[in-house]
Amino acid sequence: MIETDVIVVGAGPAGSSAAKHAALGGAKVILIDKKSEIGSPKRCAEGVSIEGLERLGIKPNHRWITKKIEGVRIQSPDGTDIWLTEDQVKLPEAGYILERKVFDKYMAMDAARAGAEIRVKTLVTGVEKIKDGYIVETESMGKEETYKCKILIAADGPEGHVARWAGLKPAAKAKEMESGVQYEMCNVEFEKQGVIEFYLGSCAPGGYVWIFPKGEDIANVGLAVLPHKAEKTAIEYLDDFVANSPYLKNAQAVEINVGGDPVGGMTKKLYDDNIMVCGDAAGQVNPLTGGGIISGMTGGMCAGQVAAEAIKEDCSKKFLKQYDTIAHEALDHEIKRYKKVQEYLLTLSDEELDSIAHAFEDETFEKISTTEIVKKLVKISPKALLKLGKFV
Repeated sequence: MIETDVIVVGAGPAGSSAAKHAALGGAKVILIDKKSEIGSPKRCAEGVSIEGLERLGIKPNHRWITKKIEGVRIQSPDGTDIWLTEDQVKLPEAGYILERKVFDKYMAMDAARAGAEIRVKTLVTGVEKIKDGYIVETESMGKEETYKCKILIAADGPEGHVARWAGLKPAAKAKEMESGVQYEMCNVEFEKQGVIEFYLGSCAPGGYVWIFPKGEDIANVGLAVLPHKAEKTAIEYLDDFVANSPYLKNAQAVEINVGGDPVGGMTKKLYDDNIMVCGDAAGQVNPLTGGGIISGMTGGMCAGQVAAEAIKEDCSKKFLKQYDTIAHEALDHEIKRYKKVQEYLLTLSDEELDSIAHAFEDETFEKISTTEIVKKLVKISPKALLKLGKFV
């Protein structure tokens, strides 16, 4: 049996963040991932904010940045465009499009440099609660190994097997799990370079279509839908969009990614004796955008820091409640507010979205952020004022 202080399951950004900060705090850490290559396959549109990276103390690196975001385009169902580009407005929430296959490896390397050990192509097959921690069963390359840890951190994505095995409820109910599918494509045409594009309405019921540029003619083209609002599968909606988009008439897919995205908010229970949950497994995702890289890494950082202190003092749920407190302090403001906006948008028809877009055409922005867009929305829409007045 291999004994350690902390085991982190899942070497995505949240898990690597947890492993890094637990190791920096002096804990002996093992980071386990089932994949043979950390970061592959990717399961997101790869956008992050510069401010979010700064909060996490991560310096941008050209090796994992493919494009700097220079603006936003939002298109309503009737084709009305709202352009918000840096030549017109300030972009305080500007960001980057990543190459996740490289970024995730770099984050795992940061954890390793902090002192964590990494086990790739290692599948966790079961966990068992014992008096002073957890037993973790794994299988790797036909070899079974058993680990013992004082603290288990579950960062195994939206499926959340580890938390479920440990008796913690999953983050998202079935109706709050978006179904996402994405192509990485070449031969994509852009009206403006460096602009991330969002297409709203019945083209992606319960979600939206995105085109995120990664190069001169390369982009992530994808969408997410809420299955209970959709009449077709996610891939059917995406193929329809691609077939009808003038910007994609010559585009070719070189990669396809699929996965679930929990947009129901954070799980009610993030911890128990000797265990914490972070990242997508904990619902640490922006419900409006579906983005979870920065918020997941923030949750992972909180979990890692608390784990390092718990190893020195007390690994019971009484002590680990600190994680619940600081994670909610760090993330609630964004997650709860944008959950309300998401719920409001779900009530809008294509015609109402068009009407709002027409009103937005006459609006001017001094700066652009999700909050500023919602403020304008409240200003121009009585229905939004009723639903979101407290947002601002």
